[in-house]
Amino acid sequence: MLNRNAVEERFAAYYHADSEVIACAPGRVNLLGEHTDYNDGFVLPVAIDRSTCVAARARTDRIVHCYTAQFDQADSFPLDAIERSATLPWSNYVRGVINGVQALYPHRLLRGADLLIDSDIPLGSGLSSSAALEIAIGAAFQALNHLRITGTTLALLAQQAEHIFAGVQCGIMDQFIVALGQADHALLIDCRDRHYKPVPLPSQVSIVVSDSGVERTLSASAYNQRRAECAAAMRSLQAHRPAITALRDVTVADLDQYGATLPPLIRARARHVVHENARTLAGAAALQAGDLVTFGTLMRASHISLRDDYQVSSDALDTLVAAAWSVPGCYGSRLTGAGFGGCTVSLVQTAAVEPFVTAVTQAYQSHTGRTPAMYVCRAAAGVQIIV
Repeated sequence: MLNRNAVEERFAAYYHADSEVIACAPGRVNLLGEHTDYNDGFVLPVAIDRSTCVAARARTDRIVHCYTAQFDQADSFPLDAIERSATLPWSNYVRGVINGVQALYPHRLLRGADLLIDSDIPLGSGLSSSAALEIAIGAAFQALNHLRITGTTLALLAQQAEHIFAGVQCGIMDQFIVALGQADHALLIDCRDRHYKPVPLPSQVSIVVSDSGVERTLSASAYNQRRAECAAAMRSLQAHRPAITALRDVTVADLDQYGATLPPLIRARARHVVHENARTLAGAAALQAGDLVTFGTLMRASHISLRDDYQVSSDALDTLVAAAWSVPGCYGSRLTGAGFGGCTVSLVQTAAVEPFVTAVTQAYQSHTGRTPAMYVCRAAAGVQIIV
């Protein structure tokens, strides 16, 4: 876990001054509800105890200077004219969020800032390193300027930053759980009206994240293509049910009745989303009741659907999941995040974690020749600000 004191020390060494604020935002894994958020559906993520921290100090001018320890790179830009960076992709998350904060306060002259970013969330692994950066930047910048931005507003602002400045048409889930996560709970989030409900995680279970070591880049992947395919399915189904405005509105019965009118590929995409929404609601009820066996069965069905209908899995992810399914004490396992690489998430009896990690590591090494990074996590709180 990232040491906040170390981040403060790095800031002092780089800027030769003490920071005024440190904001730390967690990564996340999604237990159920994959590729449903941008279809106005349901998701069940947890924030995890890995984080991105931003140490910050206000400036007397309107310049933002930002240094990232991960890339050992720096950037500067004026608040009066924030534009996308053509050479520093990571800076676009910073620029986009700060641009959004300014837009909320058009009649206030906000101060510039010196910022230092550090993180122990693996990049490109599907653990929402980008959302953690966005939320941490937003929280630090608003604290320096004594603003009051709610968690929901901050999440929406960060989502817009990713759309406009990073070019990824992401849903709201990642930013929402990073901003509003609760310790020892998952959040059942309705991505249409943004209502959410904390769902307790049973104490005898651990969250184990297995990193395939295969990096994925969302904007270069098929993510935006999947969004377009879902939109095509929704438009076709509207011909039969005009009230439909997103795949969230399509029931299993609707799909059974009208699915044959869709092209096979589009039908498969819709089938995943419709059934995944149903799985997510059933999974939240199972967790609430402490029924981990049922929850694990739903996780397994989710992965099969992501693999076969949504086609966002990979040989590496399938290998990790199959290995997890075979280990006693594992309730369920599936890919987490957009897919195309990254990580799997497994719910494992706490007493069985050590043999689980050993067995999955050995199976993955045997099949791929690579050693997966294994993270035993707990459900953590959302963004925290230390002033």
